Amino acid sequence: MKVGYRRVSTLEQSLDRQDLGECDRVFEEKQSAGSANRPALQELLSFVRSGDEVVVHSIDRLARNLMDLQNI
Repeated sequence: MKVGYRRVSTLEQSLDRQDLGECDRVFEEKQSAGSANRPALQELLSFVRSGDEVVVHSIDRLARNLMDLQNI
């Protein structure tokens, strides 16, 4: 399954520029990556299974830095 994740940092920003192509399911949120409370990311992590492909527009949409990415 191809699963997408789109995130912007503020409510005023638009998710529209983050084209992920065709995905079976997309999780979206308007939340700073610095926040520990990112419900859509937690939902995505609970949803994906071994063999699924997670797609993001750019890696900074998923994680703040390498350590954050490794924790995810």
